[in-house]
Amino acid sequence: MALPGERKTLRQLAMRDRYLLLMFLPVFIYYIIFCYLPMAGLTMAFQDFKMGSGFLGVFTGEWVGLKWFKQFFSSVFAKRLIRNTFLLNFYSLIFGFPIPILFAICITQMRQKRLAKAAQVITYLPYFISTVVVVGMMTNFLSPSSGIVNQIIKALGGKPVNFMGNPSWFRRLYVISGSWQSFGFNSIIFVAAIMGIDPTLYESMRVDGANRWQQIIHLILPMISDTIILLLIMTLGNLLNVGFEKVYLMYSPAVYETGDVISTYVYRQGIENKNFSYASAVGLFYSLVGFVFVVASNTLSRRVTGSSLW
Repeated sequence: MALPGERKTLRQLAMRDRYLLLMFLPVFIYYIIFCYLPMAGLTMAFQDFKMGSGFLGVFTGEWVGLKWFKQFFSSVFAKRLIRNTFLLNFYSLIFGFPIPILFAICITQMRQKRLAKAAQVITYLPYFISTVVVVGMMTNFLSPSSGIVNQIIKALGGKPVNFMGNPSWFRRLYVISGSWQSFGFNSIIFVAAIMGIDPTLYESMRVDGANRWQQIIHLILPMISDTIILLLIMTLGNLLNVGFEKVYLMYSPAVYETGDVISTYVYRQGIENKNFSYASAVGLFYSLVGFVFVVASNTLSRRVTGSSLW
């Protein structure tokens, strides 16, 4: 046993925390196998990789430099893909990020605690519904022939609308359905932050004559501002990371103008067209932009507010 003040060796620390390290081992192995080892495939973005050359083909393919990047940026799809990917995430951020905060404030301010708990449970449930099921529900509800929404429109004297096949509706449906599915679950961390505020601060404000609205503006929001900033930085890091599964399930060639994003384009080029090098180049650009957003937003937050992830 080490004496007080004696510095422990790495081996002693590992032996002390061996059970914690053993619990962490499966997570470590998962990230090594599925996140770090596949990064060797990024070399395909700078090669003319041929299918059938085996695993070593990743390292022995003909190097072509920035050929695939130039081909992507000179293509007619680049501008549309970047625009659609950015707008879908931007609208999701603008309309989806504040809702969990407002909902958390409303829940914590409700005097009927049973009603508040019931509202929390009800709003949490959609998060656990599969994306496939959610898109299936949208397809059925919005069907031009038998969907309940179009049935109501026809009952009111209107004409049926093909929501799922109309490019102008794609972004709205994506953002609305995403916000509905996730706002309840995303509010958990804000509820926890609000519940951690010292109750004596509320009492002090009430003694000073502050009403509930003033408590929200001058107490709750400033106290949870660090949590909001940290989550906003993490969200900005995924500003181009549109959920592939949902977009792929929702879109069709009819809505490519507003629904085709970088991740679905990479899938078509890499999996369907077997153009692995080109798809790797586009995917690498996709990841680099997300990395730049994380670093830039973290730096800006640290300089402006003093709060940051690192």
